[in-house]
Amino acid sequence: MNISNVIREQRNKLSMSQEELAERIYVSRQTISSWENGKTYPDINSLVMLSEVFGITIDSLIKGDLEIMEQKIEQTDIREYKRYNALMIVGTAIVAILLPASAYLGFIPGMVMASLIAVITFYFELKVKKIKKLYDVQTYREIVAFTKGETLDEIAKIRESGKRGYQKVISSICYGLLGMFAALIIFWILEVLI
Repeated sequence: MNISNVIREQRNKLSMSQEELAERIYVSRQTISSWENGKTYPDINSLVMLSEVFGITIDSLIKGDLEIMEQKIEQTDIREYKRYNALMIVGTAIVAILLPASAYLGFIPGMVMASLIAVITFYFELKVKKIKKLYDVQTYREIVAFTKGETLDEIAKIRESGKRGYQKVISSICYGLLGMFAALIIFWILEVLI
């Protein structure tokens, strides 16, 4: 935690002992030691009092910690995005296999299984779209940058926003053709085997 370093630096700058600082903000010396060692985090009242004693804003006191927290949140979202995307791809592949296979498994059981997996896959797609919307990530370049934990500069962002319309159409056509191609191959394999 960055705040532990800030508290220690500001206390040393004022030539105060941990005990003197503790008296000024009405906590124990052990509490100050715990904050400076990063074991605990000051509550909001303590943050206000620390900022007054040190003569700095609360933002200055916790700025580094907020950046670290934002990075952790972003890393969590990136991991979730990758996991949901992988599950969505696997679900789509299973549906593509089950649809032509339903001719051999029995139409009703095959369609029920394919429909169930399609609904689950749709759920994962909604999760992916939610994360993409949260970070305004739509084009391929934006998605690649997001999965690497990077962001595009403003000029690149504007350029990418111009590509969004036709990239959606192209990707929809490609996914449709890929699905049809996979279904035809699976159907052909099943014809040969049975």
